[in-house]
Amino acid sequence: MSDMQENKVHPSMDELAIGHQIRDLRRAKRLTLTELSETIGKSVGYISQIERGKSSVTIPVLQDISAALGVQASWFFSGQANAPKEERDFIVRKENRKTLDLSSTGLTEELLSPNLSGSLEFLLTTYQPGAGTGDRPRQRKGEEAGLILQGLLDITINGKTFSLREGDSFSLPDKGEHACVNPGDENLVIAWVITPPNY
Repeated sequence: MSDMQENKVHPSMDELAIGHQIRDLRRAKRLTLTELSETIGKSVGYISQIERGKSSVTIPVLQDISAALGVQASWFFSGQANAPKEERDFIVRKENRKTLDLSSTGLTEELLSPNLSGSLEFLLTTYQPGAGTGDRPRQRKGEEAGLILQGLLDITINGKTFSLREGDSFSLPDKGEHACVNPGDENLVIAWVITPPNY
């Protein structure tokens, strides 16, 4: 069966919007077309056509792409794909935020940027009490800054720990490592700006 003969995504979906989301997320993950094609077993040309909205993406292929990019297929069916075309590049309505639910780790992330194709990423992260970035510090690939909107944050930057509270902000250079943990008994909410996008 050819790539084009599998079950197609619902025809009401905007194939160009879906394709652009795939392209932007792939780039944010620092994956080339060749690497993605090898991972899912499809041709570079076919994936390129999907990203440019020239070919319909099928459900099985979308599921494979989603797994390769570390998101659920529902990522592409929500958020900006449902926004009016004239808003998609500029506005993110609250109900259209793309959400990555990592509740098993105590984290939820919402994309506040309209897309991942620009030079920065705007993100809202909610940490449940006791949740954090994990056992190992996170290596940065670009500059990051954050504003505490709610709760308490213990942030370790290059081995030194700082305690922050609502209203405090921080900025991290493009090299080094950091770790975050919520030491409080309520949710910690941080608004992040990251450049370049690295979702």
